Amino acid sequence: MMKVTVYKDAEGTYGFQVSGHSGYAESGSDIVCSAVSALTTNTVNSIEAFTDDKVKNLAVNEEEGFLHYELETVSDASRLLLDSLVLGLESIEESYGQFLEIRLEED
Repeated sequence: MMKVTVYKDAEGTYGFQVSGHSGYAESGSDIVCSAVSALTTNTVNSIEAFTDDKVKNLAVNEEEGFLHYELETVSDASRLLLDSLVLGLESIEESYGQFLEIRLEED
């Protein structure tokens, strides 16, 4: 099962962590993993391309299915992109909840 932790503070979302493999299908055919990967990668790339926010922590291990991403500075644009990510992930969880679990971690 893939687990996603969404990091929030009083102002809103400032990061996330994805770990594990969904187990929906074999590597290369796993639509849950592919969808989560596409959403998270696009979010990280969009924040980098469209904002001046600084990354506090970025760690990736593709073999283990691990991505940790936290921002040091968080603009309204980044919060919107992160909230959009959460919306997409929640939609996947609705349909494939046995393969994806999302939890919120609030400061």
